[in-house]
Amino acid sequence: MEKQILKLLEQSGPMTGAEVWEHMGGNGLLLWRTCRLSNAIIMGAVGTRYLRLDRRVPGFGRLSPSIFREFLTYRVLGCNGQENAVREKCRTVENHIEEVSRAKLDLAYRTMTSLASHLDSELSIEEQACFFIAGDIVYAMAHDVPRPERSTGKLVNGSDMDIVVIVPDDFPESIMKRLDDAIYREKYRLLITPHVREEIDYVLKRIGKVREQLKFDTFRHKLACKIMHEGTFLCGSEDLFHEIKVMLRESGVAKKLEVMERQARVFRKEAEHYLLHEHPEKILEKSLSLFYPADESEEFE
Repeated sequence: MEKQILKLLEQSGPMTGAEVWEHMGGNGLLLWRTCRLSNAIIMGAVGTRYLRLDRRVPGFGRLSPSIFREFLTYRVLGCNGQENAVREKCRTVENHIEEVSRAKLDLAYRTMTSLASHLDSELSIEEQACFFIAGDIVYAMAHDVPRPERSTGKLVNGSDMDIVVIVPDDFPESIMKRLDDAIYREKYRLLITPHVREEIDYVLKRIGKVREQLKFDTFRHKLACKIMHEGTFLCGSEDLFHEIKVMLRESGVAKKLEVMERQARVFRKEAEHYLLHEHPEKILEKSLSLFYPADESEEFE
């Protein structure tokens, strides 16, 4: 397989892992192993790694992108003598990923600000509610590789837009219901519009729910805290946004998440070593969760 990959790279120049896999076909794990173990194949890196929570991992913390997603989307392959071309290809890939991230962030902002300003309510949604954006977009790591949306199976354009909406405890239930309905309608509209095909995952909750989640005592609580910790301000009440960030720090949750990320980096090294050196049949039978991605959909269910 190594010879075939090298021949392809010599003929076509540097390629992403996905482009190589498209030409080569076959088992993705074996392709990744071949490239990683080869002394003749150069692998250029794009983007960053960040904490993600996964029930299947001891301590729940792993790094994102997953090993296989990283290989497909955020790694550039070349052969000896193509070092400059690999660096140039990496810049091209990175620019595209940043462009995709900006476009998704802009769509999320326009969608939520329009929704908040036009919702018929006796309260100003923009002054009362705080909208966070989280996930791939925050790290400028969003991709546009088509994938099926969970509930409908329809193809969407890569990374979803993870949005957390938080309102005060005294926010009227009737207005909260209207806000939830309005966001859901926008989610559906973006999903089915042919030239858009983007997915919003969102959760709407009161700040009292945030206080409960700061106990950091269950997987779901840890997941919610991690998403709020990484989240950046999208629109709405900046005062409420800063209040929640202070709560995350003062409760000790931010420090706990930093520890989880350090542990996740150690786990990643161990997982990569195992996947590179264990017998492939054993991995395929029992350990593919170390290689393939998992999502964080529980917070948005």
